[in-house]
Amino acid sequence: MLKAYIWLTLCVVVWGSNFVFGKILVGSFSPALLTMLRLLFIFLFLIGLSSYKKHYRPVNKSDLLAVIFLGVFGVFINQWSFFKGLQTADPTTSALILATTPILTSFLAAIFLKEKLTIRMFLGSIVAIIGIFFVVTKGTLTSIQIDKGLLWIVVTMITFAMMIIITRLLSKRMDPLTITLYSNIVGLIVSIPFFSLLDRPLRISTNMFDWGLLIGTAVIVHGIATLIWNKNIRYVDASKASILSNLEPFVAMIMGLVLLSKPIIGVELLGSFFIVGGVVISTYQGKRKKLGM
Repeated sequence: MLKAYIWLTLCVVVWGSNFVFGKILVGSFSPALLTMLRLLFIFLFLIGLSSYKKHYRPVNKSDLLAVIFLGVFGVFINQWSFFKGLQTADPTTSALILATTPILTSFLAAIFLKEKLTIRMFLGSIVAIIGIFFVVTKGTLTSIQIDKGLLWIVVTMITFAMMIIITRLLSKRMDPLTITLYSNIVGLIVSIPFFSLLDRPLRISTNMFDWGLLIGTAVIVHGIATLIWNKNIRYVDASKASILSNLEPFVAMIMGLVLLSKPIIGVELLGSFFIVGGVVISTYQGKRKKLGM
């Protein structure tokens, strides 16, 4: 079990670092082009993995529309809005906003999956909103300046929650690798005509380090880390694994300090405790019986 926790923590570190690496990459590539290239390398990795495992399964006609919807919104728009937002948004603030995804997911699950809401959910939501206030406003109403990039990060959060819901529905009939492979194929196909339309001007780096970072983060963040997480999650309690995933904003803070020389301010740290605390309260699964709301 200790070994499993070490691997899971490593995955969280990788995912938390993705915000800072993404911030670096959008300085060298335009967002839509970066999205297309990243999906291309994720696709090549998944194809190679599927070939190695001899894992090719067709999609049922009844699931085709859901897979297409997942590929467009949960993959392409999710990835593109992430990089679009990071052009101007702070990576730590972005990580904190995305940390509230489990709360939105729970509300969407109540609507579409008929899952019950709990008092904890509403209490946690309030706590998380207080944290977002501290992070976005820096603790004062007199100097509210919401970066437009954060609005795109909110889109990323919404599409991420949608991806979780659709994946949960599809996972009843399809295995995770098949879902991931086909949804990424759809996302890649959609991204090809859009990068020339959305990117004005079109920017592409000729630096080998930038390309290495792009390929490495695509394969490691969305490929290897996800597989390691899925493999080791079965050995630990889901609630404890959830708490580990909430450490991503703090990893983003530390990586931002190390790689971008971005100082960690007190109000930002306070807000992150509120956000993570709210998510923990909302998603905690204890022995208490859920109350329908």
